[in-house]
Amino acid sequence: MSQAVKTETSKEPNGLATKVNGTAVNGKLEALKRPRHVSGGVEEIIDPFCNPEKPQRISFHDVTSAAFLIRGGVERTPCPKSTSSELYGMELYLKKDFLQYTGSFKERGARYALLSLTEEQKRTGVISASLGNHAQALCYHGWKLNIPVTVVMPKAAPIMKIQKCRNYKARVIVDGNDMGEAKSLAMRMSREEGLLYVNGYDHPHIMAGQGTIGLEILEQVPEPDAVVVPVGGGGLIAGIATAVKALSPKTKIIGVESEKCASFTRAMENDGPIHTPIKNTLADGLAVPKVGYNAYATAMPLIDRMVVVKEEWIAVAILRLVEEEKCVVEGAGGAGLAAILAGHLDELKGKKVVVLLCGGNIDTTVFGRCLERGLAAVGRLVKFNVEVSDRPGGINDLCALLVRVGVSIKDIMHERAWLRDVYTVEVKVVCETVDWTHSLELKNELKKFYSKVQFSDVPLALTNDGDS
Repeated sequence: MSQAVKTETSKEPNGLATKVNGTAVNGKLEALKRPRHVSGGVEEIIDPFCNPEKPQRISFHDVTSAAFLIRGGVERTPCPKSTSSELYGMELYLKKDFLQYTGSFKERGARYALLSLTEEQKRTGVISASLGNHAQALCYHGWKLNIPVTVVMPKAAPIMKIQKCRNYKARVIVDGNDMGEAKSLAMRMSREEGLLYVNGYDHPHIMAGQGTIGLEILEQVPEPDAVVVPVGGGGLIAGIATAVKALSPKTKIIGVESEKCASFTRAMENDGPIHTPIKNTLADGLAVPKVGYNAYATAMPLIDRMVVVKEEWIAVAILRLVEEEKCVVEGAGGAGLAAILAGHLDELKGKKVVVLLCGGNIDTTVFGRCLERGLAAVGRLVKFNVEVSDRPGGINDLCALLVRVGVSIKDIMHERAWLRDVYTVEVKVVCETVDWTHSLELKNELKKFYSKVQFSDVPLALTNDGDS
């Protein structure tokens, strides 16, 4: 239905003209953006399925109903034992839900929500706001079930994810500077066009659908001691906890958030969902400023512990999963393993633990940065400055030393202008080593031959601060 934009504007199925970035230019959509009360205040529309005054808790029956309806429509993803279980000191299993067709667990809830619509709602269609994973899942299954889907994506959404939604024949509107603005527009369009708004983490059917992961985990790994779940808006952990606690009450449910978006932890401190400022994070799939009311009410009595991890540990987890498990995951998908690597879950050593790898939709450029950041965090990527002779052969001697030590040069540059000694040159080197011990060996060799050497700080993974 929607195609890659080739001209200045394109027509969406409902007749709305959009610019190249998807911003509406006609009066109808502009009017929808900020309707006002007569008092002059901006009108906010409450989602009837996510009412803060009357939160809805899902039950085990809801999860089993979802499992029955979506079977055959989503993948039953594997949950193998980690190849590095001995390294972590626990019997570790990885639930690989990033292997769903659209790359994340979101398909489960999206399909269940669509299948639960009335016949009239199926003809009219649904609408939602999303940065990517929920949008892709809803668009894909709407396409497969022949249900019209509209998604409003903020301008910050990755171009690749926007185009995928269009490939799934959905109506895609790119508008809003953040998720809050995108959702406000989607809610107003929902009212104007009679579309059902499907919240990506707080709609009861979405939570029940995500809970089917818990049922699969218990079939694949009977009676685990703990299940570790990444937490954003709370719908995923609410669904999984509902399923797991009903069948295996002794299993601990542990949630993990990034320090840059710890909205559930703040909600627990506040005794209810509260707006949390969000900073840029590798785990963009978890960057939800306010936990869902239904999700919080459902999950709170069932969660045993919440853990907040530093960004560097998420990068290390992404690196470990690539190198040891041959799994490419996004930041949110690596959050669970990050908590183990950071030492936050040492009480689980010797236990049977399942970690959910919930998504694999990582931008290729971000993926490269994550790998480099992970290498730096464990001391395998180091940088140093050293002053060497500016006479012929000076830099060659430095490179020969690096060859003898056995390190790989990733980047090298030199400068003369800001040095007091006109016969020396400062060389800046970024290189890859086997580990931090190898890096220290390099540092000692450099100090034997050069008087002015500035070396990397002790990496995060080897400091006490990294575990805080």
